[in-house]
Amino acid sequence: MYSPTTRLLTLLELLQSRGTVSGPEAAARLEVDVRSVRRYVMMLRDMGIPVESEPGRYGAYNLRPGFRLPPLMFTDAEMQAVILGLMAVRQLGLAATLGAESAAAKIERVLPHELRERVRAIQGVLTINMPTYQAVDPNVLARFSIAAYQHLRLWMEYRSGSSPEATAREVDVYGLVHHAGYWYAVSYCHLRQDKRSFRLDRVQSARLLETTFKPPANFDALAFLLSSIAAVPGAWYIEVLLKTTLELAHRHIPDDMAVLEAAEGGVIMRLYTDNLDWMARFLMRAAVEFSVIEPPPLRQRLRELAQSIIEMAAE
Repeated sequence: MYSPTTRLLTLLELLQSRGTVSGPEAAARLEVDVRSVRRYVMMLRDMGIPVESEPGRYGAYNLRPGFRLPPLMFTDAEMQAVILGLMAVRQLGLAATLGAESAAAKIERVLPHELRERVRAIQGVLTINMPTYQAVDPNVLARFSIAAYQHLRLWMEYRSGSSPEATAREVDVYGLVHHAGYWYAVSYCHLRQDKRSFRLDRVQSARLLETTFKPPANFDALAFLLSSIAAVPGAWYIEVLLKTTLELAHRHIPDDMAVLEAAEGGVIMRLYTDNLDWMARFLMRAAVEFSVIEPPPLRQRLRELAQSIIEMAAE
């Protein structure tokens, strides 16, 4: 049997979770008649909660769009999840870090003492090792997110790493990825007529356009980003046959380091690098039998490294 307080909180939970609740639906859930539902709605309004009603034989009710309930409505576990989320937001390098700080402060002020101590303990001892190298304007992040979600073309001024001058581009944003400390927008660039990945910290300005687009079916933004990073040209083109399976190769080789392809006798690993010494050391550490296809100087580096290891072992 419900108590009046429990019924009131149950009605509030219904309004939060379902958006719009009809009078008969609320009455069935609260185990009361429709007239009593109206009374509970009036009690919520008296508490300052903006419950709006829709006309009809029995009426329907909803919370005013944009209304936010105080954090005391969260359970202990939910509140800890919120605090952890705010800590991650600070670490992600968003420009509006003060927004996360003020939100956390508001939450702390209304928490019960025991839960407040738990929250402070988490904030005081937890370190999130999530590197961020460039802050992102939250307005830029919001516009790119809306563009991807609503399939709206976006205009931007973008400064690439190779040019100090910004270029104007129109892009169809397929998805956003936070990887290795940077925010990326995986998009179709109408200037280059191809898919590209753009770093959001290099966007000078952006605005949404009215033109819509249809993204590719089942497009994986993260997989595209990792493969494009791995294919960035360097001084040396590397091609190595790894004598293992594709599944095991993925365990040893980071996705953003190389492009892996199943082949006869194992897996072909393709990448670019500016440092053959580093490449030789990486192959020695990979714990996978391999054969170097390209370039020949890499074989010489491996021989020299192997000889140095033999000499150190002898000493």
